[in-house]
Amino acid sequence: MAGAVESLGGKPHVLYVRFQRGTGSGALGEDVYQGLLALLGELTPVVEALPPDAAFADVRGALRYFGRDAAGLAGIVRVRALARYGVDCTVGVAANPMLARMAAQDASPDTPGAVRTVPDEPGAVAAFLARKPPTALPGVGPATARTLCAYGLDSAARIADAPLGTLQRILGAATARTVHAWARGIDPAPVTPNAPTRAMGAEHRFRHDELDPVRRRRALLTLADGLGVRLRTSGQTAAVLVLTVRYADRSTTTRSRTLAEPTAHTPLLTAAAYALHDALGLQRARVRSVALRLEGLRDAELAAHQLTFDPADEKSRRLEAAADRARARFGPSAARPAGFLDVA
Repeated sequence: MAGAVESLGGKPHVLYVRFQRGTGSGALGEDVYQGLLALLGELTPVVEALPPDAAFADVRGALRYFGRDAAGLAGIVRVRALARYGVDCTVGVAANPMLARMAAQDASPDTPGAVRTVPDEPGAVAAFLARKPPTALPGVGPATARTLCAYGLDSAARIADAPLGTLQRILGAATARTVHAWARGIDPAPVTPNAPTRAMGAEHRFRHDELDPVRRRRALLTLADGLGVRLRTSGQTAAVLVLTVRYADRSTTTRSRTLAEPTAHTPLLTAAAYALHDALGLQRARVRSVALRLEGLRDAELAAHQLTFDPADEKSRRLEAAADRARARFGPSAARPAGFLDVA
């Protein structure tokens, strides 16, 4: 089995697992993802779903039972995921969720699957974080990173060494305390067991790291159109839209928006996706992929719709219904947005 296990000692106990199909195999289906979460549940009940393709697992209570360290349990996860679902995974192993996620993101993109461990030792944690850019820290988006870099704080090590008072003047008190702790490898957040909400999602991976915001918006239009069709075909609406942007350095930014009303109307989904994207201020950001996820799904018959006297809205919905009929009769390519991109 391809992949590598890297460990320098210590006793970490948090796994960040990102499930991956082979190149060109498409995104995980909802049923497969649920099965993979159940697979993690065979090792520990403390599993936090991170749709559409990842999860945290706290295996502290499973170490003695299985007689293995956390990296060994990560190896079991890989073997079972491959055997049952044909899905490999990259696993980060560390003493807290932040470090585990970063360890997984640090794995080579050329390796189909790997287990990478950050030992629970101050020196090892500092060495692991030393040259990481600010965007590698969770919650630090491009705008915050630009602000930090403008003051010469262009790595986790420099942020960790900066006086807290200086960071507070740059970022504000609350944000500065959080970012300063992250830069030193401190993340008090526990793994919180949860169940994923009824949801559906789609991802567009660019052939090359994408700098053009117009092409990113075209990808979002394509994803929103496809999700809207899936909602209407299955007789559902969505209450929440989630945007995930993955960058060239394998860091991610995730933002969500609760829609004004549960909907399956593509223009509303597209507008929400554009608003989330534009709010990130991704100037010169090298984007590897964008993904949209719809949460809070419910039967369309149970969803309330605010009536409007806007003739443009009524016309848009009639055109959408006609396009759906054309797709049903002649195939999905019968009606597409003008800015449609082929989804990888």
